[in-house]
Amino acid sequence: MKFFYKDSDVIEKIKQGDESALDYLYKKNYKMMVNLIVKNNGTEDEAKDIFQDALIVFWQKTMNGELVMTSKISTYLYSVCQNLWRKELERKGRHTNEMTDKGFETQYLETNEKIKAIHDCLNMLGDGCKKILSYYYFEELSMQDIAEKMGFANADTAKTKKYKCKQELDKLVKEKYKITDFLD
Repeated sequence: MKFFYKDSDVIEKIKQGDESALDYLYKKNYKMMVNLIVKNNGTEDEAKDIFQDALIVFWQKTMNGELVMTSKISTYLYSVCQNLWRKELERKGRHTNEMTDKGFETQYLETNEKIKAIHDCLNMLGDGCKKILSYYYFEELSMQDIAEKMGFANADTAKTKKYKCKQELDKLVKEKYKITDFLD
């Protein structure tokens, strides 16, 4: 693990596109973020997902010049994780209520439409992202297996790439479809 002693060094490395800065942030802050989610009714897997999403938010805002730092990076990431987890808990609450209110047939049809929409958008991604997401979601390969198949340095790199690809897919789905596309 490379050590960047100052937050400004980490930000500069990210602006240069150096993904080792993400690895550094991941390893440095992982335990704190997992504890946050686990203490608030989450699992370690959910914590990993939320933390990955927070790192992507940080990366994107840094690369786009939108990042305004008024605290340490770890404090910023903690805050993003808190907000993302709060939204996830709210979504789960609504999702659970929706599932009990709808009949099975309606759920099945809506699910098929959503799957088709996701597949359509998946096909719009580059080959690398298509492969990574297919390996992960459809073939259920581990991050280590994906790293080996794709020629990445390690599982952490595969995770980072997977989350970037997932963000790209999410963006495509949101641009191409609206929630009303799936309602009668």
